Amino acid sequence: MATYSKRGYKAPKEKEVNDAVEAVQIDEKDSTTAGVFSTLDETASKTEDWVAKNQKVIIGLVAAAAIFTIGYLGYQRFVAAPQQNEAANEMFVAQQNFQKATDGVASDSLYKLSLNGSEGKFGFLKIADEYSGTDAGNLANYYAGIAYLNTGKYTEAIDYLSKFKSDDIVLGALAKGAIGDAYSQKNQPKEALENYVKAAESNKNDFTTPRFLLKAGKTALTLGNKADALKYFTDIKDNFEGAPEAASVDVLIGLAQ
Repeated sequence: MATYSKRGYKAPKEKEVNDAVEAVQIDEKDSTTAGVFSTLDETASKTEDWVAKNQKVIIGLVAAAAIFTIGYLGYQRFVAAPQQNEAANEMFVAQQNFQKATDGVASDSLYKLSLNGSEGKFGFLKIADEYSGTDAGNLANYYAGIAYLNTGKYTEAIDYLSKFKSDDIVLGALAKGAIGDAYSQKNQPKEALENYVKAAESNKNDFTTPRFLLKAGKTALTLGNKADALKYFTDIKDNFEGAPEAASVDVLIGLAQ
């Protein structure tokens, strides 16, 4: 069968067809890309509008953050640091009186001077109150608590010792143990035991741990709780054999069994 072609008609070459298809594809791609950019432009425009409308708020927030940072740094440099130095200077005389009292020289009167102040300097009570945000003010709570404990003011001792906060392994344990002593003097053995256990467990060391384990064990015995007493005494025997508290622990273990 014969095939006829119109005069002058030439069949498109394969390359020309491919170029035409590619052009269509490029046009479609350009159209999609244009749509994406259009969407981005709209989003950017909305963002710009939002920023314009809320410019005062944004500036206010940035300014507040800057003021807070500057204020904090300024407080640390110009308020906190001078207060710390001032409190430490005020506490020097009170510490001297406290040390003399613990050495046994006119103890009661010196403890009272350390609490209330002398020689024109604040005592621990005033320092703890006036400089409560400083390390010296915090330490004054400890000193005041021990001074009250040694002058028979057990409720006041508990109050001030409870305010004292420390990461020091010895001072932290001693404060909790002293609260236990105050409760023991108030004839509240359950509360005393609770604080002796806290003191013993707050940080294991060869100085405070066996000391308060022994007090915890003896207090547990007075409460008739032999099982717990045996546990505390055995802990001393097994883990702190070199401590002074271990010297008589065998007898106490016998009482708890």
